Amino acid sequence: MGRFVNPDNSAFQVALNSKIYVDKTGLIEYTNSVLDTMEGYICNSRPRRFGKSYAANMLAAYYSKGCDSEEMFSGLEIAKAPDFKQHLNKYDVIHIDIQWFLANCENADEVVSFITKSVLDELREIYPGTLPTEVVRLPDALSRVKERTGQKFIIIIDEWDVLIRDGEVSETIQDEYINFLRGMFKGTEPTKYIQLAYLTGILPIKKEKAQSAVNNLDEFTMLQAFGLAPYIGFTENEVKDLCEKYNRDFEKVKKWYDGYLLDGYQVYNPKAVVSLMTKGKFRSYWSETGSYEVVVPLICMNFDGLKTAIIEMISGAEVEVNTASFKNDPAKIQNRDDVITYLIHLGYLGYNEENGTAFVPNEEIRQELSTAVRNSHWDEMITFQQESRKLLMATLTKDEKRVAQEIEKIHNDYVSIIQYNNENSLSSVLAIAYLGSMQYYFKPVREMPTGYGFADLIFVPKPEYVNSYPAMVMELKWNKDAETAVKQIKKKKYPESLLQYTGDILLVGINYDPDIKAHECLIEKYEKK
Repeated sequence: MGRFVNPDNSAFQVALNSKIYVDKTGLIEYTNSVLDTMEGYICNSRPRRFGKSYAANMLAAYYSKGCDSEEMFSGLEIAKAPDFKQHLNKYDVIHIDIQWFLANCENADEVVSFITKSVLDELREIYPGTLPTEVVRLPDALSRVKERTGQKFIIIIDEWDVLIRDGEVSETIQDEYINFLRGMFKGTEPTKYIQLAYLTGILPIKKEKAQSAVNNLDEFTMLQAFGLAPYIGFTENEVKDLCEKYNRDFEKVKKWYDGYLLDGYQVYNPKAVVSLMTKGKFRSYWSETGSYEVVVPLICMNFDGLKTAIIEMISGAEVEVNTASFKNDPAKIQNRDDVITYLIHLGYLGYNEENGTAFVPNEEIRQELSTAVRNSHWDEMITFQQESRKLLMATLTKDEKRVAQEIEKIHNDYVSIIQYNNENSLSSVLAIAYLGSMQYYFKPVREMPTGYGFADLIFVPKPEYVNSYPAMVMELKWNKDAETAVKQIKKKKYPESLLQYTGDILLVGINYDPDIKAHECLIEKYEKK
């Protein structure tokens, strides 16, 4: 039993000891199914606080010869698998955390040599006489052990991409590290000594020119999670179970923390959910992840369309993104799409693979991005938010003429990139125009099923503002009139979807006349029966 070679199971035991533990051992069923195959080279990337280290510690505890983990896993999902005991604690495991090695080096250029020496020293203790002193490279050592003993290895690397993401690490050091990974995993020889490779980090493997530096790894990402989606974050059913256990309002939890769409699953950030369950406070726990300082420089990059896209997404819209150009290297960001793709990998944006669009996943992230925008000193954004707040106040006081004027001003000055041609485009403009309401309201719901149809936009106040701010049901018309819009709200009983809402409700009809290029507004207070 060593620190890095054949470690014990104490790290995973800490997870099991925690107040909340959600069973993710189904991941082991997948890794068992690909042992000693070409699919057994895995890079599973996900944002901070999404359980990367938990998964790495779990795999080490299950496979490592350095411990006896049968009792630990006996009550978990993996124990039901027919091959549970076949692979339990049967392998030589090398488990390294790149973040730990970097933190314990005086200089980043010593990381690769520190890793190599640390693992080689333990291998020589486990296999005395097998590795002569001239063996100084880890891939060579693993190859020799396999040749002389027949023993293959399971290699687990946590935070594999720390050196790639760290802006202070030189490209020379990064290249040395990439070459280290290439030597470990690429080519024919590694297939002789590797039973399973599992790398986890935030970024997929770095691309070089047209090829990945280690292109034989099977990648699971926030863009394409494939079959591992249930093991990236908490699923909706798992969150429902926790809400029932801790007596939390699931619908409220969903508004705050849901949103990541992976392979058909709605995925939640485990850190946020656990913090809510144990602390009972609905707020953003994302700032505790430590990646906030990365965001402001990203959204301030001077790429065409970037700032407009950020504003649209904060307002609730989805924007198209080409994720193919990003090289998985923050130092080589070249355009708007690269920034958005990087933000998806960081967890600040969600990704709809079917539509090829990016979006802000939930209220927690919406708040974080809004704070980042405020701290980025966009003068135009500060002015825009001031104008948006004027629009909100005019709506709340039912100043219909002022509402029409403010919508027109915001469209002309800030969102003219959206060309009016139908009610959908008007909906997009309205969602952006009311961005200043986000302090008090959840993200507007578009085309919410209500009564006998779909309301165009519904704004629901956050619980703490229910007594101060009314819900707003908006119907939008194109080349008709605002009175028709309000009549439709009443006729199709759109407010009935808000019967559980205890505060006031405003009915807002908005029409745009393309001939005179003017907006018209009618606002009424809904009288509950």
